[in-house]
Amino acid sequence: MEFDDVIFGRRSIRGYKPDPVPRELIEEILTLAMRAPSSMNTQPWNFYVITGEPLDRIRKGNTERTLAGVPQSREFRTGQPFEGIHRERQVDVAKQLFGAMGIERDNKEKRQDWVLRGFRQFDAPVCVIITYDKVLDGSDDTPFDCGAVATALVNAAWSRGLGTVINSQGIMQSPVVREHAGIADDQVIMKSIALGWPDMAFPSNAVVPPRKSVAEAATFVGFDT
Repeated sequence: MEFDDVIFGRRSIRGYKPDPVPRELIEEILTLAMRAPSSMNTQPWNFYVITGEPLDRIRKGNTERTLAGVPQSREFRTGQPFEGIHRERQVDVAKQLFGAMGIERDNKEKRQDWVLRGFRQFDAPVCVIITYDKVLDGSDDTPFDCGAVATALVNAAWSRGLGTVINSQGIMQSPVVREHAGIADDQVIMKSIALGWPDMAFPSNAVVPPRKSVAEAATFVGFDT
C-alpha cells in the first residue's frame, strides 16, 4: 500500500470482526510504529497488548464501575471542556456517527449503548495500551512523543489491513486496567488503541470526518506569494 493511500484511506474503526490478530503481525506493526521520532531520542513509550479473557475482564470492569457511578480515573490531564470551533468539531463527528448508526437524538437507550461500546474497546479483539515511564511525568514532551508513536501505530496497522481507534474510554477505570493488564507501577497509562480486522459492513466505519485545510492550519513566512 502506498504511503498516500494509508494516510488518506485510514479512518477510525468502531466495528470489528471477531477474528484473532496474530501476535507476529502486531509485533511487526509495533516495530514500524517505534520508528517514530521522540524528544532527544527518549523513546518514553511502552505497550501492553491485551486480548482474550484479560481484555474481557477489563471490558466488564470498565462497564460495571462506570454504570455504578464510579468516577473516571484516567491518568492523563484532560483539560477544560471543549468550546468554540473545537466543540463544533466534536459535535459534528458525533452527528456523523449517530447518523450512520441510526441513533436518534432522543433515543437514550441507543445513545448509552454507543457510549458503552467505547468502554468495551468497541469489542475489538485486541487492545493496545500505551504507557510511559513515570519518571518523565510532568513533561509536555512525553505525551507529544506518545502521540507520535500512536499515529505511527494506527497508520502501520492500516497498511497491514487492520483497523484501529484511539480512545480513552477503554482506560476510564484505571485500577481495572492496571489489575488485568498487569501494568507496572513505574508506568503512567496514556491512551488505549482498539485494534482488529475492520467489519466494513458496520455503518460507522464509513464515516471519515473532514479535515481543516492547509490554508486554515498553516502560516507561511518568507515564501514568495
